[in-house]
Amino acid sequence: MNVIMTPVAADGLPELAASLAPEGLPTSDLAEPGRTFWRFSDDEGLLGFGGIEGSGEERLLRSVVISADRRGNGAGQKIVAAIEAAAVGDGVQRLHLLTTSAASFFHAIGYQDADRGRVPPEIASTAQFASLCPASATYLVKDLG
Repeated sequence: MNVIMTPVAADGLPELAASLAPEGLPTSDLAEPGRTFWRFSDDEGLLGFGGIEGSGEERLLRSVVISADRRGNGAGQKIVAAIEAAAVGDGVQRLHLLTTSAASFFHAIGYQDADRGRVPPEIASTAQFASLCPASATYLVKDLG
């Protein structure tokens, strides 16, 4: 599978939001500064979306969604690997995330459970941590170094 990673521009945000909303993922802050989203496709069409938020060595992995008809064939792993590679290229040391439904997927690709009480301030101050994700969401971290 040859994955094509395309930055989502402002005119692509409605398509991103339309993919996130049915999965219960936050959409209200997609246009805010400090977020980079990508659209992932291959020869068969749309695979999904994903992005990162923040600056510096600690960033938030967010808005990873796989098209319903493309799940179960490794597309999610390829999307997250591409995001991780882009993050490393931008100097990121660790990716953090919150999930209410995909912890087992992220565990399988190397993300570890983490203590929400020890989240770095730059991650704790994101809207995802502060208000958009419920307190019951699983907090995971992956060291990219």
